[in-house]
Amino acid sequence: MPEERHHAIRYPDTCVVLNDGHGRIDTPPANCAQCDAVCCRLTVVLQPEEQFPAHLTTTLPSGLRVMAQDEEGWCVALDGARMNCGIYDSRPAVCRRFVMDGPYCHAVREEYFEQRDGGIPLALR
Repeated sequence: MPEERHHAIRYPDTCVVLNDGHGRIDTPPANCAQCDAVCCRLTVVLQPEEQFPAHLTTTLPSGLRVMAQDEEGWCVALDGARMNCGIYDSRPAVCRRFVMDGPYCHAVREEYFEQRDGGIPLALR
């Protein structure tokens, strides 16, 4: 019988084994005040009608206009001291549609924790 594999994901002061029984890792509920601002590292594609100051945007080789990112991959609109959006009231439409604790949020956080914290495979018998 094959071993069942689970992943342990490290969070500050804890180590949590997460698996929903269908092979998917389940992340804990998102809370923007206690999150690593994972969504602020995504590529944010801007709509043609959206207007932002030039220093906040860049154009990809494909021609898509996106929010600029700093050298570490963070959105330049992120207020690093507070770890929140510095243009929240006028943020891009795609950011407005990103639902905290929604399915896409969970998927992005799961991928982030697997890559960033190196989810540790555990063999359970």
